[in-house]
Amino acid sequence: MKNNIYLFIWLLFPTAFFAQQKQLVTRIDKTKNSIGAEFKITLSTSVDTLSKVVFPNVKNMGLLEVIQSYPIDTIKKNDRYELVKKYGLTQFDSGKFTIPAVKVLINNKVFFSDSLRVEVTSVAVDTLKQKMYDIKPIAQATSSHSWIWKLVLVLLLIMAVGAFIYWWMKKRQLKKLEADLFKTPIEKATSLLNTLEKKELWQKGEVKAYYSELTDIARNYIEEAIEIPAMESTTSELIDGLRRASLQKKMALSQETIENLEKVLKQADLVKFAKSKPLDYEITEDRKKIERSIITLDKSIPILVESQDDMLLNEMQRQNQLKIQLRKKRKTRIATAVGSVLGLLIGLFVFLVITKGFDYVKDNILGHPTKELLEGDWVSSQYGDPQIQIDTPKVLQRIDNTKTYPKEMLSMFKEMSSFTYGSMLGSFYIAVSTSIPKKETDYDLKKALQGGVNGFGGQDVVLSESEFETKAGVTGIKGYGTFVKTDPFLKKSVKVYFEMLLFKEDNGLQQVILLHQEGDQYANKVADRILKSVELKKASAL
Repeated sequence: MKNNIYLFIWLLFPTAFFAQQKQLVTRIDKTKNSIGAEFKITLSTSVDTLSKVVFPNVKNMGLLEVIQSYPIDTIKKNDRYELVKKYGLTQFDSGKFTIPAVKVLINNKVFFSDSLRVEVTSVAVDTLKQKMYDIKPIAQATSSHSWIWKLVLVLLLIMAVGAFIYWWMKKRQLKKLEADLFKTPIEKATSLLNTLEKKELWQKGEVKAYYSELTDIARNYIEEAIEIPAMESTTSELIDGLRRASLQKKMALSQETIENLEKVLKQADLVKFAKSKPLDYEITEDRKKIERSIITLDKSIPILVESQDDMLLNEMQRQNQLKIQLRKKRKTRIATAVGSVLGLLIGLFVFLVITKGFDYVKDNILGHPTKELLEGDWVSSQYGDPQIQIDTPKVLQRIDNTKTYPKEMLSMFKEMSSFTYGSMLGSFYIAVSTSIPKKETDYDLKKALQGGVNGFGGQDVVLSESEFETKAGVTGIKGYGTFVKTDPFLKKSVKVYFEMLLFKEDNGLQQVILLHQEGDQYANKVADRILKSVELKKASAL
């Protein structure tokens, strides 16, 4: 690794040093890369405003394929132009290759770029250390957010059901209240007769329903106005009761009126029970007989004259009673609608728990902090010097090291940067730090790893370590394991899983720390995605 770094510095140092003296400068972003990864080579020249520069249009540079020819960048510096041309190269075989010199025409004069040595490494695959599994069956691709739309639709459906129940009960109770708003039984009966005619039931062939409502109106009036049990009585019992009531109440009721009412009630019995079908004119005549009978009955009832004060008192009592009934029925409607919605929600919850499991309901409906991190919008950024390229679910915030470390410690470093997200006892914690000492130091990564783990302040520490290599070939050390820490707020012990990456590039120390609760499957996926994205950009290559 050191030899590669030295080779890298040796290749780039002359280019940087003679950049102002050479008319054509050659740069490359890296000299070692994985199979199929991109090498980016840069050709730049500084010319006056009248000069003509022609960069080569090639498909290959030696054994490397040109996969991208970037547009020429023009940078004006006083009275001169700096023209910068970049090429993206790749190779799908491992080994060491030479990028040959290419021709660049500057004012029809040929200049050659520097030839460069690069290395392409293969991806190590050790099948002996991995278990072999059968090929999994084809699984249908689904969006991670598809369940949200299904849940929204279900909730909207439940709300619609609740609104319908509320509306239906309100309409039903309003119909019932309409009857209570009539001051007298005759007003109620007359209004219901008019409503019955508007329905046009018998004209639509519903003769049985028509006679049923017609006789119910008459029976209700007799029960309310004359106070005899008309609804539960047979036709004969009703007529007998009506005759007795007319004598007791001294009603001026003619025999013809009673006989007309009896005829209509018997006709209705035949229609309802014997499937009789009267003619149209008979139906019209029966309706008129009922209306005349009700009016005659009402006129025959002796009138008790109330005083003005009694009338006002009765009206006030009636209005108050109506207000009380309206309030009670409104509360009943709301309670029924809310109860129905809650019942549906509870039923949905139980159904999902049975079919999907409690963990699914807890994570997808009740919410899970690390699941939200995993499925949120990630950020790719660079931190520190030398820069650490890393993908994170949230932007890391810079820490003021002057408030964290003592001045004596800070005075030992030329550069120190720290960036974090979350807290060490939260659902997920990320820390990225870089430091460059004033004196050249050869760090012992294993000791640095042990010191970093000790800094967690945990108990029952279990530490394992292994080598770590980024996609660009930068190597370091990885530490991982668990420790137990006491939550000062909840007063209970929490088992924390940690992963730590350490590098020593450019005479400095770079580290990435991840902490989360052990056993959190979503946190494991977040950590895995973060670690796969870690890359270091060497200062010498910038």
